Amino acid sequence: MTPTTLGAARRRRHTRGGWGSTAAGIVILAVLLFPIYWMVNVSLQPSGSAVGTPWLPFDLSFDGYATALGQQGRNLVTSLVVALGSVVFSLLIAMPAAFALAQFKIRFAGAFLFGILISQMIPGIVIANALYTAYNDLGLLNSIPGLILADSTAGIPFAILIVRAFMINIPRAVLEASRVDGAGHVRTFVSIVLPMSRNALITAALFTFLFSWADFLFALTLTTTEDVRPVTLGLYTYIGTYVNDWSSVMATAVLASIPAIVLLVVAQRYVAAGTTAGAVK
Repeated sequence: MTPTTLGAARRRRHTRGGWGSTAAGIVILAVLLFPIYWMVNVSLQPSGSAVGTPWLPFDLSFDGYATALGQQGRNLVTSLVVALGSVVFSLLIAMPAAFALAQFKIRFAGAFLFGILISQMIPGIVIANALYTAYNDLGLLNSIPGLILADSTAGIPFAILIVRAFMINIPRAVLEASRVDGAGHVRTFVSIVLPMSRNALITAALFTFLFSWADFLFALTLTTTEDVRPVTLGLYTYIGTYVNDWSSVMATAVLASIPAIVLLVVAQRYVAAGTTAGAVK
């Protein structure tokens, strides 16, 4: 076999391998996305059971979305307020803490970080039960501030770990130059460190938002009335009430998925940069 023939054979095998990998990837992607497609498909059907839903939404109906917005709109707003509040509160606590742990010589800093990691391993039901007792004494049950504080118990440790991993690689020469110019620690943190940590900040904010938006355990434990009810808990109770109207249930699920999808699409490049933090221009 000549070199030319051998090279052509290798190219053919490479092409067949490439097409095979592409086909396998398409099949896997279709399997992963099918539940989302079926959710949207059922939400666009007339009211009724999901069992008889056709594979394609030929007879489109938006009645399910009208019902979902009318009955779950308040819960969607509650979830949005709680999630945004958790992001703000978590970052206000986590950013200065991460900066201090990254740039200052703090005694027992390693033990503190180890404690943060251990706190992430505590089952959520344990934290929820402990918070219920404290909230009952403080009057924070069935309140938005109470849910914000509860959801921040997951957002703050994660944000500290993510942001510190970035800030620890900020060159000390940059910080020393700002101090030579007369800037104190607070001015350096606000004017120098925060802009340089934009990617890590957005990453921490995004995941904190997702933690809070998808929270079900704290919502179930710390709310006992319908006055303050996140959409996750609303969807849970919705299934029991409207089990024969799956178009409304799925429409609520689609509406609850939109904020997370939009944020992930918009912030994906910042997340990719933030999770691989370490390079500073």
